[in-house]
Amino acid sequence: MPQESTPLVAQISDRLITAIATGEFLPGSRLPAERDLAVLLHVGRTSVRAALAVLHDRGLIETQRGRGGGSFVRVQWTADSHAAVVRTLRARWSDIQDRLEAMRSLHGAIARAAAERRDDRDIPLLRQRLEEYRVADSGRSKQFADASLHLAISDAAKNGTLKDMLLTLERDISIGAPLHVWGEPDGMAASEERALREHDRLVDAIVDGRADDADAIAREHARIDLELLEVARNRAEQAAAAVSGP
Repeated sequence: MPQESTPLVAQISDRLITAIATGEFLPGSRLPAERDLAVLLHVGRTSVRAALAVLHDRGLIETQRGRGGGSFVRVQWTADSHAAVVRTLRARWSDIQDRLEAMRSLHGAIARAAAERRDDRDIPLLRQRLEEYRVADSGRSKQFADASLHLAISDAAKNGTLKDMLLTLERDISIGAPLHVWGEPDGMAASEERALREHDRLVDAIVDGRADDADAIAREHARIDLELLEVARNRAEQAAAAVSGP
């Protein structure tokens, strides 16, 4: 079983380590199956299996057998994570910024369309998804509730092309899309509270049919992803610099 002996396996393992560090997959989360990761990352299953072995050896994931089994995240960061995060984010940073800017535009367009096209069936569902986010526990539960709310907004826009375009871009940033990066435990609660305030304003604008406001709020809300990635990159670069010394 190749470990980090090939550049491709090292690249995949770095990408998965970064996905965990940035909160795409929080502790307790199950990673997608090997075949699904292979499709999402456009690589072969053998390389994915080798990369997962690297993560297992580093203590980031554990494997559970049997029904309901798979690879589950144990911890978000280890001492080995910093270098992988630096390599991954530094190499992709310009592309990440471009894609996140495009995502902001799409979030705005979808929110605008939702404000213009939502109907009497959409409004109670949006309110329900908002309340589910409000009462969800911090971390994974909030993350899943956030994804459900944004999917409901996309459905209210009644434009499958916009929805598919956004999901495609999100998968370039987060392997687990429509789940978003969720950051680190230290700043998670504050980020979740900020998101709740913005969710409240966004849902109100859509329900009230205020298309301009919905567009602007959604675009601003979508900045959170880039900010969380910047926090992870800064942490990793500082830690890597401390290890390498002057």
